Amino acid sequence: MPHVIIEYTANVEADARIPELMRVLNAVLIGHADVFPPGGIRTRALRLEQYRMADGAEDDAFIHATFRIRAGRPNTVTGPICAEMFTAMRAHLADVFKRRYLGLTLELVEFNTHGFHVENNVHARFAQVETEGG
Repeated sequence: MPHVIIEYTANVEADARIPELMRVLNAVLIGHADVFPPGGIRTRALRLEQYRMADGAEDDAFIHATFRIRAGRPNTVTGPICAEMFTAMRAHLADVFKRRYLGLTLELVEFNTHGFHVENNVHARFAQVETEGG
């Protein structure tokens, strides 16, 4: 954990440079490896073909990022990280805001671990790198 799920309207895909946006958000989280081990980071983007924005009269677009983490970290930790992620999103999309109408949101979802199951051996790769001094 964490998982970042980016939903975006199809009409903004080229302008928003979605693969780069994914890299930008991953970089923020990797910068907080003490809170979120890199081996657990998952980022994915879902292109929305069917959507309606505002009154539907214009070619409006939106990008919504859901930041899913296990509950338990204090707000004093998660709040600044969310703010940093949103700042990074805004910076990445600044030129898009100048050219078109765009709604941008980031939502933190903290879930209870009841019913949550995980197996992940990617963490071992990062531990091995640290052990080897790299």
